[in-house]
Amino acid sequence: MSEYVTNQRYQNSTNSDHEVIMKGRKLLEISGVKEVQSFDSEEFLLETVMGFLSVRGHDLHMKNLNVEEGIVSIVGKVDDLIYVDSSGSGKPKGLFGKLFK
Repeated sequence: MSEYVTNQRYQNSTNSDHEVIMKGRKLLEISGVKEVQSFDSEEFLLETVMGFLSVRGHDLHMKNLNVEEGIVSIVGKVDDLIYVDSSGSGKPKGLFGKLFK
């Protein structure tokens, strides 16, 4: 696994637009990101203005991070994008949380 970073909070949340642009399953550009909860080479967990977004795949890494605009660019092989409903059990759980339910 590559590096693991948690809780990068974006100060400027005035932009309430949220877009996800995928180019060929190799590049994701996501706007409206409020916080990067965690990331590694297989999963990114982002808090967006539309809820939590989990991006899973292989060899994922952050290509670009614009803190002021709340924009994140991810490169690698994207397998799935999942919005996690906040009305469920709260924040989504990582791999260990899923294993030890």
